[in-house]
Amino acid sequence: MNYASFGKGLAFAVTAAVMALGSSTLAKAEVPSWCGPKEASLALLDGYGGNSWRQVTAASGAQTASLCPSITKYEYVDGQGDTQKSISDIKATAAKGIDALVVFGDAGPAVLPAITQVYKSGKVIVPYRVIVGGKEGENYSTFVGTTFVDNGVAWGNWIKEQFPNGANLLYLSGPAGNSQGLEQLEGLKKVLGPEYKYLNPEPFDVTNWDPALTQKVLTAEIAKNDKIDVIVSDFGPSLVGALPLFQKSGRSIPALATSDGNSLGCLWHEVKDANPDFKLFTVATGTDNVRLAVQWAVALATDGKVPDTNVYVAPAFEDSATGKPNAVQCRKDLPGAIYLSSELPAEDQAKAVGQ
Repeated sequence: MNYASFGKGLAFAVTAAVMALGSSTLAKAEVPSWCGPKEASLALLDGYGGNSWRQVTAASGAQTASLCPSITKYEYVDGQGDTQKSISDIKATAAKGIDALVVFGDAGPAVLPAITQVYKSGKVIVPYRVIVGGKEGENYSTFVGTTFVDNGVAWGNWIKEQFPNGANLLYLSGPAGNSQGLEQLEGLKKVLGPEYKYLNPEPFDVTNWDPALTQKVLTAEIAKNDKIDVIVSDFGPSLVGALPLFQKSGRSIPALATSDGNSLGCLWHEVKDANPDFKLFTVATGTDNVRLAVQWAVALATDGKVPDTNVYVAPAFEDSATGKPNAVQCRKDLPGAIYLSSELPAEDQAKAVGQ
């Protein structure tokens, strides 16, 4: 993928989305309380925007900003996975006069000095989802987080319902030491006792959320372990190419507790009859976390009412065992790289991912 071209295209697309939605949505919708009367400009800065999750997130941020008529300009900036570019983007976006910045700080504390500089210059700046360090009111306006521990608790409760007498678990997460994976494990261990055995190396099997590495990891784990009752993963779509490995080894795909994705839901519908152990439970994959961050930034920049919380909680989304709150979802007519838990309509997501 040409990330430079993608970034420019997405910036244009989301700006156009704001203009279009600003003329149609705002004519019909009541102005939200977090949208104040003071005019302001807003930018969403991604440390890395080159995957479908980020594309849907960027479109969701643009749609949220469009609900406030006081936002006169909206920009999207992609750091392209380059820490130095991300730092430069933060400084440059503020320097050209943007009033409020929402920052997905993929590089973590490395971007904190730039965030702090912008905050001390009098701008509104709201980092979200990825912990960057620092303190509210000292380094930034506020931090909008999410409770990854709650994901682990939800997964643990579901596993306990399906396997009340204990089970063999395989826990997969992203890069080594990532805070999301560690927090989710904390949640799992709040619920599951010693009768639930973790087959993976401590604290989790490292996959970097990469489908190819995930397949390699699962191949090794299947060879080592005759009995895997449950897989827990914090990015379900990355498993889609790897799960059929169980069938190739003459075993049913085991139960899976994870986050949602259209590709995963469609796989479940395709193979469930041939895989009797393949129960599926998902939490929302979190593309709407950006909405809360945008609401905070807009409220602070336009003198609106700030939201009641700065923590996004990903709700449970699908459960193949109970059908509540939803049965497993699949839209075969749309790309696999969308997330049906998202508030952004599925058709709009398809446009955002360019398929």
